[in-house]
Amino acid sequence: MTRTAHQTAHQDLHSEQGALRGEHPGRSRNPVIKVADLAWLEFEKPDLDRAEVFARDFGFGVAARTGHELWLRGTLAGSPCMVIREGRTSRFVGPAFRAAERADLDRLARATGSDVRDLDGTGAPGGGSAVDLLDPSGFPVRVVHCGKELRELPEQRPLLLNFGTDHRRTNATQRPPREPSRIQRLGHVVLETRVFGRALDWYLDTLGMIVSDFLFLDGQRERGPTMAFIRCDRGTLAVDHHTLAMHLGPGNGYVHSAYQVTDLDSIAAGGEYLNERGYKRSWGIGRHIQGSQLFDYWRDPDRFMLEHFADGDLFSCDLEPGWAPMSTSGLAQWGPPATRDFLGASPSPARVRDVVQALRGDNEVDPARLLGLLKAANS
Repeated sequence: MTRTAHQTAHQDLHSEQGALRGEHPGRSRNPVIKVADLAWLEFEKPDLDRAEVFARDFGFGVAARTGHELWLRGTLAGSPCMVIREGRTSRFVGPAFRAAERADLDRLARATGSDVRDLDGTGAPGGGSAVDLLDPSGFPVRVVHCGKELRELPEQRPLLLNFGTDHRRTNATQRPPREPSRIQRLGHVVLETRVFGRALDWYLDTLGMIVSDFLFLDGQRERGPTMAFIRCDRGTLAVDHHTLAMHLGPGNGYVHSAYQVTDLDSIAAGGEYLNERGYKRSWGIGRHIQGSQLFDYWRDPDRFMLEHFADGDLFSCDLEPGWAPMSTSGLAQWGPPATRDFLGASPSPARVRDVVQALRGDNEVDPARLLGLLKAANS
């Protein structure tokens, strides 16, 4: 099949021009609703005091705190970024997406046989309404329409930079403060699933999301994609390259979440602050390919991975998906090599259990795909 040679937003590096005939279109013809963004992520942890210490060191603000809940926020106006509830073990519960209009909740409830429930009195800052769903991977997914927005807080200002002969800063030095990177907002969440195809179609059909980039296993493109970077459909308004990313794997769960900060100096100085306090960097600093973000990944005390990012791509609805082979070398344009910790490649009893369960279960994981995933992790 001959393709027209033309530039696209996906051109160059590890990306191809687009889909081949008959491949997944990356969007639904008639979705139930179109969510506007992620609202927040929900976690449970046994020690809220320890969680709050890390949250402040990482750069979150505290929107609300009770004896059993901790609501974290960024500096931008809007909804909180995260809620951590007291629980017996540390675990990711699920994502909450923001509905564009209150009427979308009624439409979603009718289509899924669910109820619209009131968030007032639940501890959610600003209250509002929600519909609770379950995706094909088994993750609880909440779609919310918030009552009141959180007010904007003071931000870290980007540094004034000199570029070649463009001298914007004279008679002044650069001294970015050694302090936490101040989180602006929640950007995206990445999930691993054994039922990638079913989960992908559910998010496109039910929540109206659209794919920015597909990845496939080398030599197995005819079997379809095994990872998708998925954005919200806001029409001609350009939005984050991905709000949700999912990939096929033997596990079923949270991989990481990402939070926008001001610029590269905020990432770097905030990283030095975290390092001095004994936290573990998972991977960074670098710049991604899919999404183009400057990135830096860290582990919290409960081993959850969180990312600081800046300068990400923004796509409007008219951009079609890119297609590229799945590989470790395709994760970054520059930066240190991806670590085994970031890739989840270190052998452990839990990972062995995941593989055994996946191979025995009714899902999309089989020996050929496991070998393809292993090859991608080493390529």
